[in-house]
Amino acid sequence: MAERKTEEKEEETKKPKGNMILILVIALLVLLLLGGGAAAYFILGGDSEVVADNPKSPQAQSVKSDKKKTSKRSTDLITVGPMYPMKEFIVNLLSESGSRFLKVSLDFELSDAKLASEMDHKKSLIRDIIIRSFSSKTFEDISTIKGKDRLKDEVVEKINDILSDGYVKNMFFTDFVVQ
Repeated sequence: MAERKTEEKEEETKKPKGNMILILVIALLVLLLLGGGAAAYFILGGDSEVVADNPKSPQAQSVKSDKKKTSKRSTDLITVGPMYPMKEFIVNLLSESGSRFLKVSLDFELSDAKLASEMDHKKSLIRDIIIRSFSSKTFEDISTIKGKDRLKDEVVEKINDILSDGYVKNMFFTDFVVQ
């Protein structure tokens, strides 16, 4: 009789342990599935696939036009588009002594030749954007190739924000002197 009671006690203690392991395994599987789903959502970009599936939707058109305006500079140097030259700029660089200046000439690569008339019309605004962007930089900011590339990206993005007939694909320095 005593042996029977000890066997019943052992069975009672084994059952809760088995149930607890089963619950832990199920919880772990649920967490893995949720984590995998969240990772897939962030990796695939969330709602962007829904917009891409219907390219004629107004939302897709808005996304396309936003990408066009805020796109990075073009790296395609084999097929260069129409060029728009700017006059020379002489700008004081940001420095404690105020003794550094930048003399620069540049050309813009346009997405379409028709954009040149809008660039002519907004030339004063474009020059202001360039002057303010360049004068906010220190010598250290623009002395490296990466610094010059960041400056190009910044100017192209700001100019594309004000254009409506097309966009600037790239900006090229034709003269760059710092003193």
